[in-house]
Formats: sequence, C-alpha cells, structure tokens
Amino acid sequence: MSQRYSPLSLSCNSLRTQRRRRVSPPSASAARYHDYIRFQTGGGVGRIPLLSPNFIGLVNSRGNRAYQQDFYGFATLSLNPHELQHTLRTKLNYDWDPSGLPEFITSQVHFIGLYDGHGGSTASQFSRQEFHALFENAHPSHIPDLYEWIKELGGYFSKRLRPQPLLPWLQDPNSKAVFDLEARATTAFFEVDRGLSGEKEARVSGATASIALLQTLDKPAPPFFAAENVALTVAHVGDTSVAVCATDGGVTPMTTKHHPGTPLESTRLRRVMGSGLVTDSFGEARWMGVLENTRSLGDFKYKPFGVTPEPEVREKLLKGSECSHIVLTSDGISSLVSHEEVNDLVRFSPTPAEGAKRVLAFAESVGSEDNATVIVIPLLGWGKPQGRDATKELRDYKIDQAASRRRM
Repeated sequence: MSQRYSPLSLSCNSLRTQRRRRVSPPSASAARYHDYIRFQTGGGVGRIPLLSPNFIGLVNSRGNRAYQQDFYGFATLSLNPHELQHTLRTKLNYDWDPSGLPEFITSQVHFIGLYDGHGGSTASQFSRQEFHALFENAHPSHIPDLYEWIKELGGYFSKRLRPQPLLPWLQDPNSKAVFDLEARATTAFFEVDRGLSGEKEARVSGATASIALLQTLDKPAPPFFAAENVALTVAHVGDTSVAVCATDGGVTPMTTKHHPGTPLESTRLRRVMGSGLVTDSFGEARWMGVLENTRSLGDFKYKPFGVTPEPEVREKLLKGSECSHIVLTSDGISSLVSHEEVNDLVRFSPTPAEGAKRVLAFAESVGSEDNATVIVIPLLGWGKPQGRDATKELRDYKIDQAASRRRM
C-alpha cells in the first residue's frame, strides 16, 4: 500500500469473539499442530524444534519504520495422508507410498508463513497467531457457508468470484472430491480473511502472505533438510516472496507479485471491474489510485474493488541434493535485492542464520528502510555451493552507488 498509518494492535476481546464465531464441522479433529519435527532414526523417533538456532535462519528488522508490521509463523501440521497422496499424484505426478510409515510421519507437513502488514499490524499479527490452526482445520464442510460470507463482500465478489479449487463443494456440498492442498490453502486464506472481518482496523489495513509447506517423501523418513525427495507447496498473496535456490546458483521463484500492472492481475481486475488502474507521479501502477497489492488479507474497504485473499498456489518436487535452501523474504528485501543476489549471499554462508543476516545487511547497505524479514530453510544440498559468486561485482557496485548517494 502507498499509505502508512499508526500502529494498531489486535483486540483480545475481538479475537475471542472471532473464535466463538468460527464453527468447526463434527468431523474436524482437535488441533494437532506442534513446533517440532519428528523423524525416524535407527532406534526410534527423533525430534528437532522448528526454531532451533542451528536449523532455520531468521532475521526480522523494523528498519527505519516507527513500528514492526512483518511477522512470521512456524508449525508442523497433521494433515490427511490421503489428501497429501492425491496432491502429489495429481499436481506433481509422483506416486508416494505411505505404507509402512508411522501415522505421525505420513500426516506430517511443515508450515512456514511470512506476513507483511501494511497500514497497521492487525492482519499480520492475526495471521501469525491463527493461520496455521485455520490451515490444519480447514474442511470441505466449511465451504458453502464460507462462500455465502464471500458474496456478502459485494462488488467484485458478488459479480464473479467462484474460487476454482472450491467448485466441487460449491456445486455439491456433499461432493466426494478429494480436498487437496490447493483447496485447503484456498479455504484457509478465506477463513483468515473472515476471521479478520470483525476487526475495524482491517478495513484500511491488511497483509500480504506467503505460506511454504514441506513434506518429506523418503523411506525411512529423515527430517526434510536431510531428505532427497521433498514436496514443496507455496500459497501466496501480494508481494512477499518464496524461492528455491540450487547449489549451482540457480533460482526458481515460487511466487509472483500481485501488483495491478502485472498481466495476471490487470487481466483479472479489468475483466470484472473495468477501469481502475492509475499511475502515480513516480510512474508506479496503483489500483484505484491507492493499492500496490491487488491480493491481500484484510483491506476490507477495497474488497468490493477486487482485492482478494484467493491465493496463487504452486507445487514443486525438490531433489534435496541439488537444492541449497528455500528463502522467504518480505518486500523490504525483495524490492532492492534480486533472487540471485539473495542466493549467492546465503549459499556461501557458513550457516542459514549467517546467510539471513548477510541478506539483511546488504539490503540495508543499498537503502532498505522498510520492515524486513528473511527466512532461510536449509535442504540436503546446504553447504555444498558450486561455481562462483556470480553477483558479487553487481552487489559491490550497488553498495558503492548507495554510498555515493548518501554523501551527496
């Protein structure tokens, strides 16, 4: 968003009200998520905390802003193995055989979320607290009622929106279609938005969000950072970023920015809403003259004009030995630092934590003043970089240019 507002915090009473309003189906299980990874060992079962300082690299900076609007969340979810098996078969053409594995392994999916607030921290804080639970407990029986709420948003949502992944249950609430990860993610993003709808601050504030889901496919099942076969699913709205980084320096972006000037979003919005794209005095595209992100959580003032929480969902089968890491960044990083620069800064670092720190330090050295978050998730190829640091000269040049501007 192009505007900044004073910091806003969630009302505890309002959160409790939203929790009371949320109705789970009789078949929904109690929450089983936790904050550690379980894996098979020669002698039984091992556990590693997701936020172990020697595991995932994480930095989170306020920058020069008056308050922090970037938040993040980690959890290990327990999902239906049949749902996971179907997703792997239909989306990745991968036949996963869970037989012989313990139930806690076949249902285990690791959830990493990055939430970048704008106009206040209401939506990003709510996402940090609630998103993983809503994701785990999403259920097809929620969809008809959820869709009735969606239509009440009016405008764009009453004219067109029928989220494609949810169509089987909109056409027949008793559909026997498999509730795959794309349908689950779509339901969860709308559930988060519905949870936010009772917050008055969410009328003029919101958050972009990127969710990375990791599932180990090896037998026996090591932790995903030691596995050769890993399934990655990314669900995303806005301009937070997820990328898979190879040991040889290659990068595969898993997200695209949902800005009004991009072909995907301009086509979506013009088809239903007609004109609304405005270019500001700096040459930047803004929807309705205000909005930088055309998909987000919250921002209810702009929902009738097409600002949707419907995520873009992508899947990828990873060969762990060929991949160094996955990196998530907020736009305080990605607006100034390319995927390739991030990859080189991280893959030549001794630890994921040091890699995340190096990315933040570089972004600040070339002018980042925004809230900034970097999350580095190591994979089997971690610590085995190939080739040279191809972006070093460009990074040095950008640092010199930034220093020159500061001296002027």
